[in-house]
Amino acid sequence: MSAKNNIIFGPINSRRFGMSLGIDLSPALKQCNFDCLYCELAPALTMDKQINTISIPEIIDELKAHLNAGIDVITLTANGEPTLYPNLSELIDAIDKVKGTTQTLILTNSATLIDDGVYKSLLKLDQVKLSLDAISPDVFKKIDRPHESIKVEDIVQRVIAFSKEYKGKLFIEVLFVHELNDTKEEVQKLNDVLVEVNASRVDLGTIDRPPAYPVVGISYKELHEISMAFDSILPIHIASRIHAEPNNAPYSEEEILNTLDKRPLTWDDIKLLLDEESQKSLLLLQKSEKVVIKKVGNLEFLIPAQNYKRKRNR
Repeated sequence: MSAKNNIIFGPINSRRFGMSLGIDLSPALKQCNFDCLYCELAPALTMDKQINTISIPEIIDELKAHLNAGIDVITLTANGEPTLYPNLSELIDAIDKVKGTTQTLILTNSATLIDDGVYKSLLKLDQVKLSLDAISPDVFKKIDRPHESIKVEDIVQRVIAFSKEYKGKLFIEVLFVHELNDTKEEVQKLNDVLVEVNASRVDLGTIDRPPAYPVVGISYKELHEISMAFDSILPIHIASRIHAEPNNAPYSEEEILNTLDKRPLTWDDIKLLLDEESQKSLLLLQKSEKVVIKKVGNLEFLIPAQNYKRKRNR
């Protein structure tokens, strides 16, 4: 289903967010305050405001024509950065009047949280996904290639503040690029910031679409190793699995339980990480209720039963 002017796209069945109906707030051209190395859109000069804007009535008319009961989330996105849309607050209010029980979600690079108007607008949404790829200024500039006015130190402080004030579901996404933000030093800096953020989930991903610039992602094995380097209190989820190469290693029952205690995993993770016999062992652990399911959003994670209450209360 797609509107002729490309404002509305989908619905798309997202593993992380459910059945999503997208609203593209920049359907005519790329308008972004970043020019990320990994972006699937063609390179473009960064900007700090939209130069081509669609009207709220136009958006709402198209939304009403495509919205139905099977949609879980209305996702605000863009060919670029959706929070550059100048009438964001009024648009959210207009969507709230027609959405019914459907949730609202925005996918943003976090940079405009430094703007009080954007910050307050995002507080009104049901779900917010913030990107945070690096903490070191030099690494941030290399990966995200931001508009000259943007400083990562300011973004970090606003992300932390927003997470403590926001009442909805907050997701943080970190996208790893080979030999840029996948170093031990940068992962530790990300960890130190993320432990201060109140997030429902932290999604770790890598490049899985043709990027704008000649960079490459990291393997699933490397993503898993990085996930284990983060503090165990963080709700880490390995998001990228497209073209992932299986690890399929043998794990004892004790190793399975220790791994799940440190980092709860989905069955998609398990199929990539454990060999066939180890997967059978995990099924037995689940059958004997030594391992239980913990649901976070639309995802189900496996976690040791004896530690479920402890992790839930943290």
